[in-house]
Amino acid sequence: MRKSWILICFFNFFIASLMGLLLRWMYVAPIEGVNFQFLMHGHSHVAMLGWVYLMLYCLIFHFFVPKEAQQKSIYNQLFWVTELAVVGMMIDFPAQGYAFLSILFSTLHIFCSYYFCYLIWKDAQPSTFPEKRMLRTALFFMVFSTLGVWCLGPAVGLMGKASAFYQIAIQFFLHFQFNGWFMFAVLALFFKQSRINVEEKKFRLFYNFLVIGTILSLALPVSWSLSNPIFYWINAIGITIQLISFILFAQLIQSQFQTFFSPLSFIEKTVYRFALCSLALKVIIQLVVLVPQLAQVSHEIRNFVIGYIHLTMLGIITGFLFGFALQNEFLNSQKKIQKWGIQLFLMGFVATEILLFLQGSWLFLKSGTFPNYYQNLFLASLPLPTGLLFIVGSLFYKIKIYRFSIRNSSI
Repeated sequence: MRKSWILICFFNFFIASLMGLLLRWMYVAPIEGVNFQFLMHGHSHVAMLGWVYLMLYCLIFHFFVPKEAQQKSIYNQLFWVTELAVVGMMIDFPAQGYAFLSILFSTLHIFCSYYFCYLIWKDAQPSTFPEKRMLRTALFFMVFSTLGVWCLGPAVGLMGKASAFYQIAIQFFLHFQFNGWFMFAVLALFFKQSRINVEEKKFRLFYNFLVIGTILSLALPVSWSLSNPIFYWINAIGITIQLISFILFAQLIQSQFQTFFSPLSFIEKTVYRFALCSLALKVIIQLVVLVPQLAQVSHEIRNFVIGYIHLTMLGIITGFLFGFALQNEFLNSQKKIQKWGIQLFLMGFVATEILLFLQGSWLFLKSGTFPNYYQNLFLASLPLPTGLLFIVGSLFYKIKIYRFSIRNSSI
């Protein structure tokens, strides 16, 4: 896999983190000429599609596509066309929000993702049944999630942006991106990376429960737009089934997990611990939201929403992606600047999560905003882009040295 691909993924992540930092600064001191909503759209699109999507692209290509198929130029061409779409969204969303160009680049990214699914479905050769099943399900959920995007146009035309149809279409896309495509892809990569042998019968049970739970738990965001008790009970069943699936997952890997975990470096163990702890916290939060009064509050208090999204995005997904990158030497666990970068990022993540959930709890208890909350949240967020800048700088320097040595050796 090309070193430049990894650099681009982390560069996108760095830009998304700068946008996030600017969003938090705007609560402290609004910036004239910068539209908060437009910038937020840019931040979320670059983080999801420029960081997570493209990093999964790189890792799935590296792990599951055989060497002979990796020689096809189409994978490199597709990567750069996809990055062009990301750069377009990176520039146009903060400038105009949902306008012609930003929608054009978003649509280009969707068609690139469809073609990527086709290529991986055709070329990928997972070595075990769990890897194959999780990978193909991840690809299915990626395509399935985009049905929500295609419904946005008709929703606006028929009922407007304030309609339940429009809101449900957005939640449909986000739910099956985060809990479907991202989660299943990460688990496919985890089974590949860990080389844990699992009993097929037990795996099928875990897999079936996870898929059913993922589908049924869509009922929670739907209930925010359509108030009907049936959605509460569907979500309750879905969350219970998901809980069982993760218990089964723990049982599947526990006997061999130590064999996988012991040889890892300190920083590799740290990021995997963060990912697994974040996964456990996500399950706990989902169980807490089964309390009817908290189900509605979880949506109404924005701090809880942002904290939960970041827990999934930065804690679980990014934690695992960091682990895979370190284990396969796309990041170097021996380089101090990269270790500092990762540690700074994790410190910022923990500090901001604590502040977000504390402030959410403060609002739930009707205590208002605690003193200097926005200033402290901004300061706590500084390590996120700083850590990523260390990583991007180190990767750029590594590529520069590599190309310099190649050029000299050819003279």
